[in-house]
Amino acid sequence: MKNLFAAGLLIFSTLNAIGQAKNEIKFTAKIANRNSDTLVIKGRNNFKQVIPINNKEIFAANFEAPKGFYVFSDGKESSNIYLKPDSEINLTMDAKEFDETIVYKGKGVNESNFLAQQSLKDEKFQNEAFSKPEAEFTSLLETKKKTDSESLEKGDFDPEFKTALKMSFESFNQYAFQEYERASKAAKMTGKASPEFDYENYKGGKTKLADLKGKYVYIDLWATWCAPCRAEIPYLQKVEEMYHGKNIEFVSISIDKAKDHEKWKKFVNDKNLGGVQLFADKDWESDFVMKYGVTGIPRFIIIDPKGNVVSSDAARPSDPKLQEQLNGLLN
Repeated sequence: MKNLFAAGLLIFSTLNAIGQAKNEIKFTAKIANRNSDTLVIKGRNNFKQVIPINNKEIFAANFEAPKGFYVFSDGKESSNIYLKPDSEINLTMDAKEFDETIVYKGKGVNESNFLAQQSLKDEKFQNEAFSKPEAEFTSLLETKKKTDSESLEKGDFDPEFKTALKMSFESFNQYAFQEYERASKAAKMTGKASPEFDYENYKGGKTKLADLKGKYVYIDLWATWCAPCRAEIPYLQKVEEMYHGKNIEFVSISIDKAKDHEKWKKFVNDKNLGGVQLFADKDWESDFVMKYGVTGIPRFIIIDPKGNVVSSDAARPSDPKLQEQLNGLLN
């Protein structure tokens, strides 16, 4: 289960690799219910290490990498890992409960175990605190910051790791509050008339939200530069196929900048994207985007046949909850 704003992901996206010298890493992983026969570890400066499974059902590799933060992926989900000089990392996990079962053993693994546990804490906070009134949410956020900092100080961690995590905690707090405000604004829109749009259609002309009245509308706000957005496309195509002929329209609205208009058209053509493909008029500052309080993409919205908001922050196509919701609406 993936949380909305894991602190480790913020680290990876904002910090450079801590060291430049390459250090030997010994890595093995035993994964139950695996999603793939390869693991991939990625880092800064286009670092990529592919780790295949061997005939003993173990992922194993020796490789060199600078000290710092990395992301490993099994092709479906991902998690953060910290590599140090001469580390000997033995990972065990169950891919059906990805984050919840990650355990690192061996040499130089304290930091990686901290990241795995921190991700779970962030997710728990998200699930429990976001439904609280603002004053209580703020109090819970301050308490979390304090306990996270105390846990970090007590641990036997690399000094540079500690410095990076302190920065991450600050980023987490800022982003968490922004997300809380966005979620609160979105919740107030449920049942009310949706903001309108009138955007360029890839197939020609323009399309208004009003043109789609009489049908449910599932909207995907995305951009060609957004990797998480692109990762949802195969799932969205499956959902579109599943509900073909039903009373629902699938609309993808690109918030690419005007200078990337041709890039958007080429992407839609090359990937043979279905549904209604639209291009927003002012990227992030488009009126429709701003009225929904969008601060991150992909973002998914469901509108009913009368043009009212069913969900202003709907489940992603890759989330089984989406099918449950659409079945409830369409059957």
